[in-house]
This record gives sequence, C-alpha cells and structure tokens, in this order.
Amino acid sequence: SFMHSDVQASYAHISGEMNGEMRNKLHYEIHGLTSPDAPTIVFSSGLGGAAKFWQPQLGDFAQDYRVITYDHYGTNKSVGDLPANYSISNMADELAALLRKLEVQACHFVGHALGGLVGLELALSKPKLLQSLVLVNAWSSPNPHTLRCFNIRKALLAAGRKDMYLQLQALLLFPPDWIAANAAHLAEEEAHLLNHFPNEENLLARIGALSTFNIDESLHAITTPTLALANKDDTLVPWQRSQMLAEAMPNAELSVMEYGGHASSITNTIAFNELLRSYLGQVA
Repeated sequence: SFMHSDVQASYAHISGEMNGEMRNKLHYEIHGLTSPDAPTIVFSSGLGGAAKFWQPQLGDFAQDYRVITYDHYGTNKSVGDLPANYSISNMADELAALLRKLEVQACHFVGHALGGLVGLELALSKPKLLQSLVLVNAWSSPNPHTLRCFNIRKALLAAGRKDMYLQLQALLLFPPDWIAANAAHLAEEEAHLLNHFPNEENLLARIGALSTFNIDESLHAITTPTLALANKDDTLVPWQRSQMLAEAMPNAELSVMEYGGHASSITNTIAFNELLRSYLGQVA
C-alpha cells in the first residue's frame, strides 16, 4: 500500500482539464487494498483540503478497503490558482475526473464539512459513482452562524493576522478540553502552518464557494444511501444542519456524536471510526 512515509512512489499525480483551459493536477494517495475490484472509500477534506486530515482513519479502513485520499485543487500538493468564481461544482468535477483516471466505477464517499458539500454535488451530478455518502458536519445551504465564523476568518486574513487566523481555526475545529490538553502539539502545528500558510486568494475562493453553496431545493432528488454524521458540540456548524439533511433526503439517516467538535475524526477517532465502519457495513 502507498503510505505517507514511502519515497517518491507514494506521490502520484494526475492531469486533467478544468473549465476547459485550466490544467488540473490533483495529488492523491492510495492506501490499503490496491485491486480495482476492492471496495473503495474516497475521503474528502474540509476547507484545508488536505489528504493528511484523514490519517487517523487509515489504519482502521485500509485493511478492508481501497482508500483514496487527495489534496483538493489549489491546496497543499495540488498546486494551482483558483478563479474568483470558483464553486463546489468545480471541486466535484475535479474529483470526478480523478476517479475516472483511477478507473473507480463506484465508491463510498466520506466528506468532512466542505468535503461533504463536494459529495452532495457529486450525488446530484454523478449519482452512479456513489454507493454511499457520509456527510460529516456538512450542510446544504448557508446559515447565519457559520457565515459569521467565516466573516471573522476573512477579517483576520485582511488584517494580515495569519497567526490569529490559525488560533481561531483551532477554536472552530476542536472542543475546549481537547485544545487545553493538546496545547503544545497545537502550538507546534500552528507554527508549522504559519510558515506554510495556504495561498490566500485560493483560500478566499474556497471560502466563497462554501459560503454560497445552496442545494436545499434538490435534496429530495438525492437517493444515495446517506449518513449525516453530526457533533452536538460543533462550534462552527450547528448540528441541526445535519438533521435537515437527514430529513430532506429520502435515503438518509442521522447520527449525532455528543463529543468531538467540528473535527471529531481527529478528536474522537475511535467512536468516529466505529460509526463509520458500522454504517459502511450496513450499506454494503
């Protein structure tokens, strides 16, 4: 299997066209089973777009699945400039092109926040590609609370306070007790991120895309088996946004975790992985 620590071999790149004129190179990694016939899980990250966000899931799922993670276009190792009017449907098209190249006929899709929006868009545009959809702290339309959080993020960027942007990011992602218990680790990670801060125009384009995404009117048409997985203590996205998804989509169910914040895949990994494994077993 391809693991992060492996040498050059682990870094595979694929080229395709985006919007006709833009070169699109998505960095991806394949873990676990390598056979094209193996059941496949595609993990898609939130705003940061990083494949490595899913590190805590690899050990549990690579034994039974072909696991595909990728850096979203314009983030991390998928280098490129995003247009100002960049949209979630652009992101879905880029991923669909990658999956075509990898000859993925159908997959289980797990998306966190913005990654969940990409999954919803794929469920509308390429329903045959999805065997199931797991939406982690995702949403189908803007809400005042989350927009307020992103307004503060944008203001910190505009003020040149990348250090404070990163401190706020932790507050929005993780529960307070987890932040307190992991203070040294977070400080080290924030220092690293400050030195490798994402391209600001790309970040703003991605925030714009998630802030304007609205498919409320189309949710009834998504028949993919779906788990809306939410956290009661999510500071960024009210958990009721997942409840709305589960109620509006004909084959969706809701699962609510009491603890974990917005990034429970990291902060409450064992419980998160168990819920995910159980759901995938059920739809299989």
